[in-house]
Amino acid sequence: MILETFPVGLLQCNCSIVGDEATREAIVVDPGDNVPEILARLARHRLTLKQIIVTHAHIDHVGGAVQLKRATGAPILLNEKDLPLLAMMDTQAGWLGTAPPEVAPPDTAAVEGLIVTLGGPSTAGQDAPPIRGQVLHTPGHTEGSICLHFAAQKLLLAGDTLFLGSIGRTDLPGGDSRKIIASIHDRLLPLPGDTRVICGHGAPTTIGHEQFSNPFLQ
Repeated sequence: MILETFPVGLLQCNCSIVGDEATREAIVVDPGDNVPEILARLARHRLTLKQIIVTHAHIDHVGGAVQLKRATGAPILLNEKDLPLLAMMDTQAGWLGTAPPEVAPPDTAAVEGLIVTLGGPSTAGQDAPPIRGQVLHTPGHTEGSICLHFAAQKLLLAGDTLFLGSIGRTDLPGGDSRKIIASIHDRLLPLPGDTRVICGHGAPTTIGHEQFSNPFLQ
């Protein structure tokens, strides 16, 4: 697996590129901004973008999705419970004092249990197993918040649901403090403790570290 995570936009959202080394297929998670940089990193790895996955519809995570789709032809995946947040993108842009980005409904709904697949048999004849990520619906930060779990790689792309020593804020539209705690306890903490967590902002962590030290989860 190729994995590259880097901050984009005013709020330094962590955008991730996940690629298959054999087939050179890739997904991009949370292209909030800086689309030219995302395209340059894809090109540097000689990757073809197959899907764009947005963990939730806050401007800092979804802002560049349509532009990236236009440049690559890759479809956008987003949980449809966050469509109301897309509809208020002008308001979200006003929070940051910036121009609203172009947004559009997803091409595919990122529903609970959806499997995202990269790779498989390559054109070079290499028979490597595909990379599979599963969508976990984790409402609380927003109604449609999702995480993407790669079980074989012990990797979780958590969006703004779980952070190093913290959890996602719940004071914006669609937020619910009880739901986010339930989502983390029911969907994330049962994952293996050595699962690496790429958070929506800031440093990575692990499930085990958060289970035993995160003050919001005690």
